[in-house]
Amino acid sequence: MWEPDPGWHALPRGAGVSTVGVWRTSYGDQPVVVKRLGAPARDDPAELSDRTHVAYWRREADVLDTGIALSTAGLRAVSAAVDEDDTGITITREWVEDAALSGLFVAVALGRFAGSDLARPRFLTTDQLRRRLARTQHLAGGWPTLARTTAADVADHLWSRREEFLSLLDALPQVPQHGDPSHDNVPGRSGDEAVAIDWATLGVGPVGGDLGYFSLSTREEFEPLLDAYLMGLPDGVAAPDDVLLGARITAVFTAFGRAEWALARVAGGEGALAGKYRHPSVAPYLRALQRQSAHVEALLGW
Repeated sequence: MWEPDPGWHALPRGAGVSTVGVWRTSYGDQPVVVKRLGAPARDDPAELSDRTHVAYWRREADVLDTGIALSTAGLRAVSAAVDEDDTGITITREWVEDAALSGLFVAVALGRFAGSDLARPRFLTTDQLRRRLARTQHLAGGWPTLARTTAADVADHLWSRREEFLSLLDALPQVPQHGDPSHDNVPGRSGDEAVAIDWATLGVGPVGGDLGYFSLSTREEFEPLLDAYLMGLPDGVAAPDDVLLGARITAVFTAFGRAEWALARVAGGEGALAGKYRHPSVAPYLRALQRQSAHVEALLGW
């Protein structure tokens, strides 16, 4: 049975359901990262084995093994070794130093990546936001914890019209999409390209989608991020209004979903829910939600 070396230094494992662990070590003078993915068991959710689902367990390994993101424009991967056995997959890649990239640099890179020539193998994720909302519907029936807050009416309005907004995303140009861009997942730089280290959600999605995801976790305001994304996006891929709509819908629904998740984790404890808004595991998600006020107003008037 596979086990990590006792001398490896454990790193945060991330949010992937199939991620067993992540470690830093070195081979000679070369620092590397080892990531272990566990193969789904017989009673695990079916989506882990669905090649197009956002939760597909081995997508990152397939991306790195095929090398399809090694030379893409704007955003690229680093070379890695992929070893598979009966219980999972071990990924060994070079360590990527944190280049302290600005949000604007990453936004330009995401725009360039959206116009890059990405191969379209069968393991790319599709309908990422729709699938995540469908899982929320299956598990919780919507955003029930937000229904106990002052955002209840807005949350209910958006949730009840979610299929309408998802259809708007479907009608936008579909482009290469990292799926989970953040400073943690896009830490490095190689010349004019940003270097990403997590490719588990690589796929095809609405133009502006990556910008919407990224805007939730960076300190820059949305307008300069939008300008930077458009600066990187090649001519003819999409109109600025398409980018804005894709980013807006993605950011708003993702922010509400993350706020629901964070609040639900603490809602069962003692005390009123409102007294937990400043809890360190909740406050960042509520601040990100508050930053979407202009986007929320635009969608409410749609």
